[in-house]
Amino acid sequence: MPTKYWIWGIIALVLMFVISGVNSIPTLDEKVTANWSQVQNQYQRRMDLIPNLVNTVKGYAKHESDTLKAVVDARANATKVAIDASNLNDPATIAKFEQAQGQLSSSLSRLLAVSENYPNLKADQNFLALQSQLEGTENRISVARMDYIQAVQKYNVTIRTFPGMLWAKIYGAQTKSNFTAAESAEKAPDVKF
Repeated sequence: MPTKYWIWGIIALVLMFVISGVNSIPTLDEKVTANWSQVQNQYQRRMDLIPNLVNTVKGYAKHESDTLKAVVDARANATKVAIDASNLNDPATIAKFEQAQGQLSSSLSRLLAVSENYPNLKADQNFLALQSQLEGTENRISVARMDYIQAVQKYNVTIRTFPGMLWAKIYGAQTKSNFTAAESAEKAPDVKF
């Protein structure tokens, strides 16, 4: 009789090991996808705020049309590059997406610097509120990116180490691409008036 209990105990342990491992890969994959969705959510929030900011600045800074046009063009370019869960494994697509978002960030920083030349604009409550929202959005984007990076790291480590690599082979799981800073990110953007 004692041998029978040992066998059942070993079978139960193996089953628990298999079940917990099998579930970890899709759970981590879903976490990566959810975190990427949050990154996109924050980018969309920024896209929604930009027209309001541009229109507010237009009212005060009519002759700053080049700066305003650069923001509008950068926003349009940023919306052309889309990433969803199906192409999170493609580093080139993520790099292209990040480059478009970086150009938008650079244009926005120039637009916000325009306010220094317009004291009335700096004091306008609508502009200040939008500027604050945009700043908050940039911080949220940073946090969402960090969460995504951590989720990708955990996923990639799990599928590349034992016993996760066993489950990864069963699922055909591949490593996910992570954010990489654009080459121009090392240099501060030029603000010109």
